[in-house]
Amino acid sequence: MGKITFYEERNFQGRSYECMNDCNDMSSYLAHCRSCRVESGCWMIYETSSFMGTQYFLRRGEYPEFMRMGMSDIRSCRLIPMYRGNYRVRIYERDNFGGQMHEMMDDCDSIMDRYRMSECNSCHVMDGHWLMYEQPHYRGRMSYFSPGEYRSFSNMGYRFMSIRRITDVC
Repeated sequence: MGKITFYEERNFQGRSYECMNDCNDMSSYLAHCRSCRVESGCWMIYETSSFMGTQYFLRRGEYPEFMRMGMSDIRSCRLIPMYRGNYRVRIYERDNFGGQMHEMMDDCDSIMDRYRMSECNSCHVMDGHWLMYEQPHYRGRMSYFSPGEYRSFSNMGYRFMSIRRITDVC
């Protein structure tokens, strides 16, 4: 179980909204969201409703100002389920699982260096929960992937260059 509290203003000020599950749209609870406290669980927060837009991964801790993280407001959030099994993902060079394919069971700080793959345009997450980053060494924009097939990343507007497991240390 997870628990996160959102605040309308920086430094945990103003009205608050406590959340223990996914929230598709926080606008009915808060005019805007500028800070939060994660009491338990791992969370993805999104700049727009319906789990869209820029996303950011949060673990237990305090986040007094989203502007410092590069986000202006938070409109939705998703609780990432705890997972304690094996991790397995297949990444593909092209859309629809085409081109080079590599199967991974651990983190990769540079897809280009490890696999000589210039692009990762689709993936199949078989086990576990993963974060993919637009730059090597887990930097830049990120996206969350739960088990399932992801046939095309072209609509995201950026390439993925590193990937990391979300482990149970949340």
